[in-house]
Amino acid sequence: MIYFDHAATTPVDPEVLKAMEPYFSEKWGNPSSIYAIGREAKGAIEDARQKAAEILNAKSPTEIIFTSGATESNNMALKGAAEAAAFAIGGRPHIITSQVEHHCVLDSAKHLEKSFGAEVTYLSVNKEGLVDPEELKKAIKENTAIVSIIMGNNEMGAIQPIAEIGAIVKKEKEKRIEEGNKTPLAFHTDAVQAFAFEKIDVQDLGVDMLSLTAHKFYGPKGVGLFYIKSGTKFSSQQKGGAQERGQRAGTENVPYIIGMVSAMAKARTEITRYKKQVTNITEYLIDKVQKEIPEVELLGPKDTKKRLPHIANFIFRRVEGESILINLDMLGIAASSGSACTSGSLEPSHVTKAMGYGDLEAHGAIRFSVGKLNKKEDVDELMTHLPGIVDKLRAMSPIK
Repeated sequence: MIYFDHAATTPVDPEVLKAMEPYFSEKWGNPSSIYAIGREAKGAIEDARQKAAEILNAKSPTEIIFTSGATESNNMALKGAAEAAAFAIGGRPHIITSQVEHHCVLDSAKHLEKSFGAEVTYLSVNKEGLVDPEELKKAIKENTAIVSIIMGNNEMGAIQPIAEIGAIVKKEKEKRIEEGNKTPLAFHTDAVQAFAFEKIDVQDLGVDMLSLTAHKFYGPKGVGLFYIKSGTKFSSQQKGGAQERGQRAGTENVPYIIGMVSAMAKARTEITRYKKQVTNITEYLIDKVQKEIPEVELLGPKDTKKRLPHIANFIFRRVEGESILINLDMLGIAASSGSACTSGSLEPSHVTKAMGYGDLEAHGAIRFSVGKLNKKEDVDELMTHLPGIVDKLRAMSPIK
């Protein structure tokens, strides 16, 4: 198999797996238990929490909550901040997000609209998928409780100006203190795709909340992290126990937490080399596709500094993207038509449509995402087949 879908998931790194193994069979105690084997597990979690806090430059390990993944973390951010704000102001909170967020953010915002009476502003993006910070600034209201903007888009790779937005939110907080407006305001970012390639320093970014999931950077599936700055107004969403300082009930997944933080640490030490490796392969792929296949458009920013280095999403005009994927899969080549979470949906990508493309164009989008499993030879093998597949499908297409 040739695997070009690292934005969907990555294999567990052997070193990460080795770090996890003792907590399945030797150090398997429940961290809530007070006897020795439980204390051992609890100690391992707290050591991991401390290390995660250091990696993110959080001020305290108490600002780190372990979750089941980014979907849970993103749900916690929006629902927890919105609920806390509603209690604080005794009215409807206002949420600002963008039209190109992951579905777990968009669906959480829609849920809060319907069930909680929240007001939501969905910011538009330009043709390259970027939010305008000035538009965001204008959207802030007196009852705005949370701003949630994805750091690196999972479909077309646009890197949003998070630090600039963080500065805008900080200024609004200072203004509220001066004016006596007690509505809490929090800034959240989904940094899932960006972590392996961008320096994630919560102080520099100016975020109050941040979401990560391990399986995007060679850790295990089913474990995530939620950073929440001390003092941020938040209402816990998962009840039933005192774990994670009462912010997230449920027995902690000890081996997976160890695996996540091990993967975080390794990603930090390898970031420069890894970024260079995938950039070279992705640029090689982009160049060959654009030269060898007509009527193709690369989605996202043209400036490489504003895009994640591992994602190349192309619109193949007059072709159904799913048909390309099926043909590639028959040859043992894996790619994606967008977010892995929506791969079973027949709806065109909301991200592509938000960038101004029509349904037909959106249905023709294919995402290739590069990682440790790839070499330039994989691109060469792909390109021995892809032009012919596209030609064949266009010849069959009723769209001319």
